[in-house]
Amino acid sequence: LPTCRDSKLFIKDLHFDEVPVRIYCPKVPSPRERRGLIFIHGGCGMFGSIIISVHRPICNSCSAVHFRYRLSPEHLYPAQTLDCLTATIHFLKTAKTYGVDPDRIIVCGDSAGGTFAASVCQELVNRQDIPKIRAQLLIYPFLQAVNFNLPSHQKNAFTAFLTQERLVHFILKYLKRDRSMLPATLAGSHIPESMNLKYRKWIHPDLLPEVFKVGYKPPLPSPFLPQVHEETKELLEVRFSPLLAEDAVVCCLPDTCIISCEHDVLRDDGLLYKKRLEDNNVKVTWYYLEKGFH
Repeated sequence: LPTCRDSKLFIKDLHFDEVPVRIYCPKVPSPRERRGLIFIHGGCGMFGSIIISVHRPICNSCSAVHFRYRLSPEHLYPAQTLDCLTATIHFLKTAKTYGVDPDRIIVCGDSAGGTFAASVCQELVNRQDIPKIRAQLLIYPFLQAVNFNLPSHQKNAFTAFLTQERLVHFILKYLKRDRSMLPATLAGSHIPESMNLKYRKWIHPDLLPEVFKVGYKPPLPSPFLPQVHEETKELLEVRFSPLLAEDAVVCCLPDTCIISCEHDVLRDDGLLYKKRLEDNNVKVTWYYLEKGFH
């Protein structure tokens, strides 16, 4: 889309190490370097490109940069995460050029953008050559592809827009995998029992507050299908499922704000990540939108 006019903002399209970006800077002069916001849009890694009007109010109080990462299926995973990582590093290194304090930069993303934001923050925890991310803001993020039968998946299985089945459909489409694997993946047949045992310490209904398990019915065990596992191994990569990061990484993450919605299949991803962060002494602010949806 063409650059929109806004009387309160300077808006410019640039490239950060070949990644297209759009920068929003308030026209009102600031007595000191501004806060910076990196915004990563959602869309399952396949849709979307430009901050729309609903996001623009965020940009009026700080300098914001929006990444236009490459989209699947033309560009295969993990091109999307790598673009976000590359552009984030570029902005951290050059923030002062845009009047931004490099020590006050937040990474924000919604839905799959929340996945990419979480992944970027994890990949940067051990970097000593660039400023540290000040905080991450994750808006109903997708964070794991191990269990698609958590209470929020069951409760919102048929909620409009992002149903339980459509979630897995988009994941397979994003990875360019055959849709015939949807039933097996949805049932959990893509995960060996040994991995289920390993990950249940981080991803399991028992880790959720009781109020979020009302009406939940544990699914019947599903047989492991090696061929489905082989075709979907990317689902178990930390870059794809940030909830699978080791504690040594999670404990080094920046202050975090997570926004969850009641009527959202991804509600429990955010809740489980909140618990992991808190268990690792990371400061977390959590907003829960009752009656909210994805």
